[in-house]
Amino acid sequence: MQRSQQPTVSVVVPTRNEARNLQVVLPAIAAVRPAVHEIIVVDGNSVDGTIETARRVLPWVRIVEQTRKGKGNAMACGFAAATGDIIVMFDADGSADPAEIPAFVQALVDGADFAKGTRFARGGGSDDITLLRRSGNAGLNGVANMLFGTRHSDLCYGYNAFWADLLPLLELPAVDAPAPGDGSMLWGDGFEIETVLACRVAAADLRVTEVPSYERERMFGDTNLRTFADGTRVLRTLAAERRRASKKTEQKDALKGAQPAARIAPAQRPTQPPVRDGQPARNGHAVQNGHAAPNGHAVSNGHAVSNGHAVANGFAPQNGFAPQNGFAPQNGFAPQNGFAPQDGLGAPRPHHRPERDTLPVPPTTEPVTAHFTAVSPTEDVTPVAGPRPAQRPSPRPVNRPAVGSDRPAPDRAAAQREAVDARYALEEEAS
Repeated sequence: MQRSQQPTVSVVVPTRNEARNLQVVLPAIAAVRPAVHEIIVVDGNSVDGTIETARRVLPWVRIVEQTRKGKGNAMACGFAAATGDIIVMFDADGSADPAEIPAFVQALVDGADFAKGTRFARGGGSDDITLLRRSGNAGLNGVANMLFGTRHSDLCYGYNAFWADLLPLLELPAVDAPAPGDGSMLWGDGFEIETVLACRVAAADLRVTEVPSYERERMFGDTNLRTFADGTRVLRTLAAERRRASKKTEQKDALKGAQPAARIAPAQRPTQPPVRDGQPARNGHAVQNGHAAPNGHAVSNGHAVSNGHAVANGFAPQNGFAPQNGFAPQNGFAPQNGFAPQDGLGAPRPHHRPERDTLPVPPTTEPVTAHFTAVSPTEDVTPVAGPRPAQRPSPRPVNRPAVGSDRPAPDRAAAQREAVDARYALEEEAS
């Protein structure tokens, strides 16, 4: 908020039977330089000619009559009537020094929202405070600092100044509100006004600057302050203002929680391949039958494709050949020394792989064609004469008969035996 560097100043002076003191106080305020904008005397049913005296010693003074009883109500009426940028609270008993007004104004111009006078800072002091009041003020000041997290040194001092635009935040009792019928005062209408202001300024988290001030003794008349009664009221004020601040904080938090969250547009997702069989695509390929496709190939019948060839009987092909009887071929040749496994058992494995000049034997069973087409051999397996193997193969295996549907046809079994006999005959001759 932009505020004036040369603000106008309204001085509010609450009075009740302060005619003699006003003869000194009002001319002293008017003599302050830079000059104040206005002086407002708020009278509380004085019977000693206070209003008449004020107009006589300072013709341009503004007179306002308070609407209810109590110092707090008198101050609220003066605040409502003020037209200056800054409002200064000034007691009429002569205890405050008008020459300190520029220091309060400067503190506000320098950035403070509220300038709080203190008698207990360097440069301040008091000729009027008693030991009892000093002790009571220190105790109440400590309670206030604990409840509101402040570091004030003088809670109950009435010499303060603040920017007029803060009045809505202070929420003082409306000046036109009726007084209670039982003769009591509205909350904030009594001597607790300084405490109410300090607490609400702290609760609003406003910037406060303490200004050293020296308190003189009252010049004429008797004080309207009641030590014990007003001290108890101040203590009650602290408790009540703490509850009020907590309730306002809860209301603010509730309002923040009730506000709808800002809607954020969803991020654009990359286009995904279509979903098949209720499964999302993986690796950029569609899923079939609940299985993901490895190596960029589709899945069929629940089996994955490997190296571009279909899987049969649960085994992946090797070297481009489809498996037979549940066993994968090796090096483009039928399994194990030319003998197909029977009854689910494979022939004994040789100590080394046969060379290319060994005699191949055709497979003993038909290629698996259920759901998949067997891949034909791509290598040339025609018998070729060549050097004999480096060492003898393992002993001739026992050729057990096949069981069930794996039994080979008679003519094919005979062909197998003849081929094996011919092979071993050649190897015996060579050795």
